[in-house]
Amino acid sequence: MARITILGGTGYAGAAVAAEGQLRGHDVVAVSRTAPTGPIAGVQYVTGSALDPDILDRVVPGSDVVIEAVSPRGDMVGKEEGLVDELIARITGTPTRLGVIGGASSLLVREGGPTLFNAHQPPPEVLPEVETGMRVLETLQHSAETLDWFYLSPPAEFGAWVAAPDTGRYRLGGDILLTDDDGRSVISAPDLARAILDEIEKPAHHRRRFHVAH
Repeated sequence: MARITILGGTGYAGAAVAAEGQLRGHDVVAVSRTAPTGPIAGVQYVTGSALDPDILDRVVPGSDVVIEAVSPRGDMVGKEEGLVDELIARITGTPTRLGVIGGASSLLVREGGPTLFNAHQPPPEVLPEVETGMRVLETLQHSAETLDWFYLSPPAEFGAWVAAPDTGRYRLGGDILLTDDDGRSVISAPDLARAILDEIEKPAHHRRRFHVAH
């Protein structure tokens, strides 16, 4: 059994990871600024900001894995980079793994490029979020070798607003965008959470990005 701490643990992705972790018998701590509207039995909830050092002092030590699932939107625009920097400083050189649920824009649309970002320029309203995802990945790639991290890129379409079924399965990829027969790149939160728990239970991506889709 692993102790899994999820920052952003009541959001779309974070809540799914918390549910899957609890279902598999892990010790799950979910951190968020607001209490959950539908708490998951067996999950420990900590209400507070992941930007608060006192909160991190409470939840990071002793964790086997810290999942950073904070969404860089609204009043969190431009702040996720600092949070990841803080987590790197705390976790480097320890047995704790750092997992980041990032973005898809740095994925290649085909072998040899271009990136999804360059092929399909995002609209201005989501550009800050997209740029954060790419900067965080670059920060991790340049971190010290004594930090064990993984970065999960979801599909091009991922969120509560996307109609995606819970299939109980997923396809695993690397740096190239996965699409289905209709050209779509989607996954549900529960299926993405299964990929994360599989990585936690059987680590395969040390200091690497990976990608999942239906």
